[in-house]
Amino acid sequence: MKLLIVESPSKAKTIAKYLGGEYEVRASVGHIRDLPKSNKKAIDIDGGFIPHYEVSAGKEKVVSDIKSLAKKASEILLATDPDREGEAIAWHIQEACDLKGAKRVAFHEITESAIKEAIKEPREIDMNLKSAQEARRVLDRLVGYDLSGIIWKKVRYGLSAGRVQSPALRIVMEKEREIRAFIPETYFVLAGEWKTEGKIKESKTYTLALECEEQPKVKEEAERIVKVGRASKWEVTALDGSDVSRSPRAPFTTSTLQQTASSRLGYAPSRTMGIAQKLYEKGLITYMRTDSTTLSKVSLGEIANTVENIFGKNFLEVRTYKTKSKNAQEAHEAIRPTHASTRYGGTTDDEKKLYSLIWERTISSQMKDAKLRRSKVTANITNGKSTIPDFSVTGSVVTFQGWLIADPDARGDDVQLPELNVGDNLNLLTLQSIEKQTQPPSRYTEAGLIKELEKRGIGRPSTYASIISTIEDRGYVNKINKALHPTDTGEVVTTFLEQELGKYISDTFTADMEDKLDDIASGKTTYLKTLSDFYGPFLKDVKSKEKLEKATNLGDAPDDLLCPLCKSKMVVKLARNGKFYSCSKYPDCMGARKLDGTVLEGPKKLGKACPKCEKGELMEREGRYGKFIACSNYPKCKYIEQDEEQRKANSTGVSCNKCKDGYMEERKGRFGVFYSCSNYPDCKHIIKTRPTGNRCSYKKADGSICGELMMEGTKTIPERCSDKTCPNHNPHKLGK
Repeated sequence: MKLLIVESPSKAKTIAKYLGGEYEVRASVGHIRDLPKSNKKAIDIDGGFIPHYEVSAGKEKVVSDIKSLAKKASEILLATDPDREGEAIAWHIQEACDLKGAKRVAFHEITESAIKEAIKEPREIDMNLKSAQEARRVLDRLVGYDLSGIIWKKVRYGLSAGRVQSPALRIVMEKEREIRAFIPETYFVLAGEWKTEGKIKESKTYTLALECEEQPKVKEEAERIVKVGRASKWEVTALDGSDVSRSPRAPFTTSTLQQTASSRLGYAPSRTMGIAQKLYEKGLITYMRTDSTTLSKVSLGEIANTVENIFGKNFLEVRTYKTKSKNAQEAHEAIRPTHASTRYGGTTDDEKKLYSLIWERTISSQMKDAKLRRSKVTANITNGKSTIPDFSVTGSVVTFQGWLIADPDARGDDVQLPELNVGDNLNLLTLQSIEKQTQPPSRYTEAGLIKELEKRGIGRPSTYASIISTIEDRGYVNKINKALHPTDTGEVVTTFLEQELGKYISDTFTADMEDKLDDIASGKTTYLKTLSDFYGPFLKDVKSKEKLEKATNLGDAPDDLLCPLCKSKMVVKLARNGKFYSCSKYPDCMGARKLDGTVLEGPKKLGKACPKCEKGELMEREGRYGKFIACSNYPKCKYIEQDEEQRKANSTGVSCNKCKDGYMEERKGRFGVFYSCSNYPDCKHIIKTRPTGNRCSYKKADGSICGELMMEGTKTIPERCSDKTCPNHNPHKLGK
């Protein structure tokens, strides 16, 4: 028996079908090992940035199964994805499963011929590629951990920063500042409709829509032009025409696929990549993480035959495209259909649409230019008493479809103009002036941000989708009508990093680091040197910011907005839900206002001393999850209790089995609803699901009874033990 290991179960099924019974094909289901969450355990910095990996939760059975099969296998092939991450996953499988003599194969397309060809030439794992991916993972962990740490201390707990996500957020914020600084200018659009006069040979008339070539900025001038135009006769004063060509676009890379799918189909980058992954695993397209525009000689021949068979030999023109990325990575082909003759592919609607997009782009890339006849009609008044600017319209007609016949959505709207001669009369139907203002630059869409990241050398094809998902999931940007708007939190985090650690979120630093990772992949430098050269100065810079004041103060409030309690000046501050005005004398004064100036109801003093520190006074506050009572000396004193009414509403009436005199109460946290003891923080007993009031009756091996709280389960298992170590926590294992 021979063993072949891939990442995806669906990919495994497709490959097994092609290999018959010769190979046992198994899936690792992605990564099987990763760094632990605790940074102290994750990386031995002093020992040379040695990562300490752990088998990912839930992957123990995968590792066990592969180990078992490997003992019986005469040959072991690691066929993970053909990029750095795939190379690293192959190495992790080899190490975690203790595979001896395993070889590496890579498929750029999942077709029978490509798979059988790759199996003939197995190789060793490329340790340079593995080291480059490992360096990226360790680097991102170190930068993210230390930058996030300083953000927690100086802005707010729970926020994050990263080597690539923070530069991406900075780019979005830079555009927002451009928009805020933009000063609109008024101008007037003068447009109208004219009717052509029927010719002797052809009595048909047309309606022409023309627009003034010089947009006046003064209302009086706009009104003068309209008045003169309405009172005058019009004629065609000039005709210009030219033949132009439109060349096809290069086949898709990861970046251009994400951009086009966003603009044409409205797909988010992460959605596009998820669909593309399924198409790849089904053997319909080549590997979808690439920055190369190259097509193989075999595929060029197939595409040429497809063009001739569907559209005719007259449309064919074999082309080569130069890859723009200076560090095009390991996947050596553009994204294309594995079989050019397969015009339609996929099972779901999403898959069919994306496959068609890829097919059209690939086929059209090997076709002749489209030919268009572009015409411009210019008109003006005939009397010479007054002068006004020319009015014109431009139109185009496709004279030879070329590649547009394969990719019709790329055509756009054509304006077809009637045949006219200079001097022909035009009858004015309407002429009006519309006041407008110049618009600020547009915000980035997801597709636009990917294009900008690629242009600046930030990130790589495999990271674009995750970069955008991260800044959206963190609440740093909101997507409104496809445009990315930075949130207040995103602005504060970016501003702090720019001012204090700007070097590490700059374009040059991020792009240079990508180049250094590429150098590791090509063997020009080493993992240890790259991380050593970076981390020492970086850590020193981060530690130098420890003494900075908190960055939640965002500047002064307007002078006319005074504190509602003590009439002092106010400042703009950042809270979890956005900006607000706070008294400049906080915490001595709790006065606060919303941004619209209305007064925020502040904490109420209860006239009771804090039972914990005995120096502060208990105050009723309003939090994300309702009212609660806390010490006025927070954060020095972290005493907290629920409001009495809230406590009654949240109480389950079930006594705590840890401290005996407390009751289990419903609470809300970052990860949803949970149940904890009313004596928190003295008693920290917590369960995830609502307690039923019963106690676990499971009899242990020593004869004792478990006695832990039972909690609500599922439809099939309505009740289970709250103790994870108790077999009754998963009653189905007991046959219940």
